[in-house]
Amino acid sequence: MRTDTAALQDTSAAGSDRVPRERENRAEELTFRFEGFTYHCRVVHCADPRTEPMVLLGGSSQNRHAWLRHEKWLVPFGTMITVDLPGYGAADFLPARYGMDFLAAAVRQLLIELGLPTVNLIGSCFGGAIALRFAQHYPAHLARLGFVGMTKTIPEDYAAAVPRWTGMLERGDRSGIATELVERFMSPASIGRVRKHQVVSRLLYGQFMGQSEEDLRKSVEHNARLMSHEWYRAEPVPALPSLVFTGEYDSLCTPAMGREVAALVPGARFTTVKEADHLVPVERMAEFSDLVTRFCTDQPITGLPYCNPVETPGAAAPQAPQQAAGRTAVPEPALR
Repeated sequence: MRTDTAALQDTSAAGSDRVPRERENRAEELTFRFEGFTYHCRVVHCADPRTEPMVLLGGSSQNRHAWLRHEKWLVPFGTMITVDLPGYGAADFLPARYGMDFLAAAVRQLLIELGLPTVNLIGSCFGGAIALRFAQHYPAHLARLGFVGMTKTIPEDYAAAVPRWTGMLERGDRSGIATELVERFMSPASIGRVRKHQVVSRLLYGQFMGQSEEDLRKSVEHNARLMSHEWYRAEPVPALPSLVFTGEYDSLCTPAMGREVAALVPGARFTTVKEADHLVPVERMAEFSDLVTRFCTDQPITGLPYCNPVETPGAAAPQAPQQAAGRTAVPEPALR
């Protein structure tokens, strides 16, 4: 579901001492076409990057502007790119016959259009499935790979509910499906303390109720896409620095499911963020951003006060990319 972070305030100080003061960063909104479908991206250029550009692939209803409030934490460390892939956000409608292979190829074309040889790719929920397929097909483009709230398989109860949700959408029962989806994406209140639980629940409900007819049409097609294509395919996954994490109370893509994903990726590390669930990027924005930037700049992620112990469910971890003394010279998106 969409999580418009501009509607939230976050006063957490986690990681704030790590955010360097930089000169103003330049933002661009760009439009491209891939195999006949128009899509859009937002690029916020870092004036003095410490790592390769960070490409964030959000959930099925997270558009490229859902990460605006994260920019103040992420962009000081590297250029930040968010995207409305075909079928999502403001991009063209994409028929359900186009699956993960197509979307991964669209991400590759985006990197080519921007002139980026390698990036840090971070995929959240549905975006994680695209990121994994991208890693399997185009590993040479990756410096690091991250997953947030990711699973190896679509949960059975979620898959079973999709036909009912599709019917509710087609009947125009927005209130009913909004209530069900909030309950599905958010953890039960009794499971443990989750930051901003009530605020985020109200935000999700309100944003779903406010969707346009075109948004709903895309949601129906997204559900059809989920049910007609492989979420995960047993193909080789490259050995490169990788991190899988979610909220400790994630009831949609549980920590156990995240460990299964980490076990697929050679050397991937796994952790959970305290006092958060599936919506950890929204509930704990500063901590989410701090963890992502630490990972992308090869800084320690063990012993962080907001995380549970780090695990390595898979094989031995690969070495981080070699860096020269001081800051690493990294490519910038081509000027347009």
